[in-house]
Amino acid sequence: MMNYIVLLALIAFTAAVPAVDRVDPRIDIHGDWRVVGGSNAPAGAHPFIVSVRSAGGAHFCGGSILNSVNILTAAHCIIGRSTANTGVLAGTNTLNSGGQTRGSSRLILHGNYNPSTLANDIAVIRLSSGLAMGGNTAQVSLNTANTGAVASILIGWGRTCTNCGIPNALQQLATNTITHAQCQSSWGGSVTTLQICAFIRSGAGACNGDSGGPLVQTSNRAQLGVVSFGRAGGCAIGWPDVYARVSSYINWIQSAVNS
Repeated sequence: MMNYIVLLALIAFTAAVPAVDRVDPRIDIHGDWRVVGGSNAPAGAHPFIVSVRSAGGAHFCGGSILNSVNILTAAHCIIGRSTANTGVLAGTNTLNSGGQTRGSSRLILHGNYNPSTLANDIAVIRLSSGLAMGGNTAQVSLNTANTGAVASILIGWGRTCTNCGIPNALQQLATNTITHAQCQSSWGGSVTTLQICAFIRSGAGACNGDSGGPLVQTSNRAQLGVVSFGRAGGCAIGWPDVYARVSSYINWIQSAVNS
């Protein structure tokens, strides 16, 4: 019974994508929207971010560039999808213009990913052709330390409130990671040391469409986490957001890239 209650309490941050692939009409091109509580990201500030999207161009998740042909994202973003219907947009802050689009040739999920608990929620997308690196397109640095509470930045095109549309402009939010003990005080046993949590205040955090995107450390720009899940019932409602802890998966990531 307790496990059932826990599962009801968490929700992955994948954007709802229409059954028919097309550009999502809920994207607001003109509004000054925010990742819940955040702000528009400066041009070129996060050259490692990508929009993971359907064949029809609908954004549904984020990702980060490991190298010219490999993208780090969340397993729940791509489980059940095909390479024909999964691609990326890189090198731009806007979903409707600029950048480089690439298809995918392979979707690599962690072998122990659990779709019920979202444990090991990490994956790699292999692109069908390499990105042209340089300028607004660059690989991310990965954190390798067991980092505790530090200043960090959440980056993505997730919804700007529970029922808002996907923003056209890339968003960023200054937040903080918290200790594992602090996260467990909210989430209990549904979070493990393979995950890292972030929280700054109620009204600020990740939302649908941020899944798979990066949380980076402010001081060194190294990726700390991959957006995984938050509290069911609404975005940024006062609970820590949960991320796959990148440092826990360094060996797996290297193996996936080299496979």
